[in-house]
Amino acid sequence: MTLAGDYAYAGRRWVVNRVLEIIGSKATKEIHNHHNFAWRENHFGHDLWVVRKGATPAFPGQYGFVGGSMGDDAVILKGVSSEVSAQALYSTVHGAGRVMSRTAAKGKFVRDEQGKKQRQQGLVRHDEMHKWLCDKGVFLIGGDLDEAPQAYRRLDSVLEAHAGTIEVIHRLRPIGVAMAGRDIADPYKD
Repeated sequence: MTLAGDYAYAGRRWVVNRVLEIIGSKATKEIHNHHNFAWRENHFGHDLWVVRKGATPAFPGQYGFVGGSMGDDAVILKGVSSEVSAQALYSTVHGAGRVMSRTAAKGKFVRDEQGKKQRQQGLVRHDEMHKWLCDKGVFLIGGDLDEAPQAYRRLDSVLEAHAGTIEVIHRLRPIGVAMAGRDIADPYKD
């Protein structure tokens, strides 16, 4: 498991370094959002395998990055020392979290009486998604309804639920988002 975690870090580091190389820049500080990892840690005097599925570590003084939807702020935070932090094994959220599934947001294909595939309307419409982003001043390239802001919780309410375990250091407001478009087929999708 340690090897898998090291491998994930190495992959992420390679991607970051490659992007910095492409844009001709250098990192001044690295802050990770290393979620869905499992590490061997000592808590309450016991060595434990801690699996943070949907969570990221937030040890006292440790910086982290937590994103909202493509239409909301993200934050840089750090863990704080408290009893509730210790009880949570020094963990916090890695993102705002969904309020609806990708299929619920986007809709799905169903067969009609003739056996032809027809898209069934989802809970979010394209005009609603684009209005949200326009109102927030966010320029979108690509993207689709499964990633619409309406499909996610508001990050501030999620962070409020973690009060006493983290301190928000900085807010990052998105001005542009680039994602694969709805017409792009992902050959690696499960």
